[in-house]
Order: sequence, then structure tokens, then C-alpha cells
Amino acid sequence: MEILNYAFMQRALIAALIVGVTAPAIGIYLVQRRQALMGDGIGHVALTGVGLGFLLNTSPIWVATAVAIAGSVVMELIRWYGKTRGDLALAMLFYGGMAGGVMLMSLSDAGSNANLGTYLFGSITTVSPQDMTTIYVLAALVLAITIGLRRQLFAVCQDEEFARVTGLPVRLLNLLVAVTAAVTVTVAMRVVGLLLVSALMVIPVAAAQQISRSFAVTFSVAVAIGVAVTLTGTATSYYVDVPSGATIVLFAIGLFIVFTGLAAPLAKKRARAAAEASKGCTLEVPGDRTATDDVSVAG
Repeated sequence: MEILNYAFMQRALIAALIVGVTAPAIGIYLVQRRQALMGDGIGHVALTGVGLGFLLNTSPIWVATAVAIAGSVVMELIRWYGKTRGDLALAMLFYGGMAGGVMLMSLSDAGSNANLGTYLFGSITTVSPQDMTTIYVLAALVLAITIGLRRQLFAVCQDEEFARVTGLPVRLLNLLVAVTAAVTVTVAMRVVGLLLVSALMVIPVAAAQQISRSFAVTFSVAVAIGVAVTLTGTATSYYVDVPSGATIVLFAIGLFIVFTGLAAPLAKKRARAAAEASKGCTLEVPGDRTATDDVSVAG
């Protein structure tokens, strides 16, 4: 294949594969917590880290990771303690992160509108070998947490009160989910961009939920969808010369529509199977039963 003859496209496809796995892997917990837009908020904050990285003439990805983690911790603290003005505080954090990133980028010698666009909307063909090393390390961390602690994280995201009664460290695990989401945002920002990364966390999970009722199956299907759309979107962006991030997200939305169309027939099929199974368990009275077959209890 022609696409594999170029080193930059080899890196692009590998990065797309990694993002396709990691984004839905943490996204399923965010969806369970009803925090589908958390990735979008972290992306706004991470932009400040990108601008700071350019200003300090260092790796934007590592600086963005540190800033995104700090922002996710602040978001969790606001969620815990900011009961009355929490929404306002989060809005100021998100908008401040975006404004700070643009300002720092403009103040740096290496920054430019072109550099800003690659991080906002993704530019997968510009992924460098140094970026790949960072992506490998961060992705391994994300997968170790999302798979290794899947039972504990699922319990906390499903029902915090029940998890607390069973002795799980609920706040620590919630904080771990937020930090893992922040790391995932920085892993994915070169592929789909900071403004679109939340879509790749949420849409594959939402599509998988249309046809599955099991957490394990939903997790597997969501990851499969993530891998399919990132690889297909990356290849399409190469051949058609369109932005990779937007292409990937549009493919994900298309699969969501397809899976939504399949949901109703599958639901009817499950209902018929359940009805047939219940019929098989029904006890029928033989038609030739006589009165002597009755069992009476003496008083």
C-alpha cells in the first residue's frame, strides 16, 4: 500500500490506533458518570499547557499533560465542594484555559496561528518520533488504569454510595478517572485536536450502548469502533486531503447513526427470545389428570 511507504504516515496510523483504543477506554467511565463533556473542558485547559510549552521552548505535549492534570484536579475539587457556583467556576476555568493558550502562543517566538490550529483541530501527519515516544508512555498508563482497575472504576461510576459502603476509596478513584481523562486528552490532541477529542471519547461508547447492555461488551465494541474510525479517518484524510480530526469524528457520528438504526431490531429480537424462554419455563397441567392426582393436606 502506498500509504505505508511514508514514515510520517506510519507514525500517523500507529498514533491513530493508540488513540482509537485509549479514548473510548476512558470515555466509557465518563459516560457512566454523566460527564460526557469533561474531555472538552480538559481540552480547553490543556491549550494553556500547549502555549506554555511553546513559550518555554519545551515539549508542548508534556507541559500540556501537566496543565491538563492540574485542571482535572481542580474540576474534581469544584465538583466536590462547589455546590452552588460550581457551573460558573467551571466555565471560567474552561474559557480561561482557552484564552491563556492563545495568549501564551502569541507571546512565544515559536508559536503561530498554524501551530495553534494543529493542536486545536489535529494534524496527524505532523506527529514526530519524539511525539510517538510520549504517546506510547501516556497510552500505556491510560490502559493500565482503565483495564487494570475496571471493576473498581465501574463500581464508582455506576453508584458512588454503594461503592463507598463496600469500602472503595471513592474520591481517590474519581480523581483517578479525571486525571486519566486529562492524560488521554493530551495523547489524542495531535490526532483529533483539543476541540474534538471529547467526541472520540463519547461517540464510540454511545454507539456501542445502542446494541449492548453489558459493560464488558460495550467496552470492547466501543474500542473496536474507536480503532475503526481513527484508522479509516486517517487513511481518508491522506487520500482525499481533508483534516484528519474532523474526518474521524464524522465517521464516528456515521457509525453512531448506523448502530442507532440497528438498536430497534435487536431490541425486538431480544424481546422475542425472552418471551420464548419464558414459555419454555411454563408448567402446563396435563389434560388427562384425574382427581386422584390431587394432593391434600389433612387438617
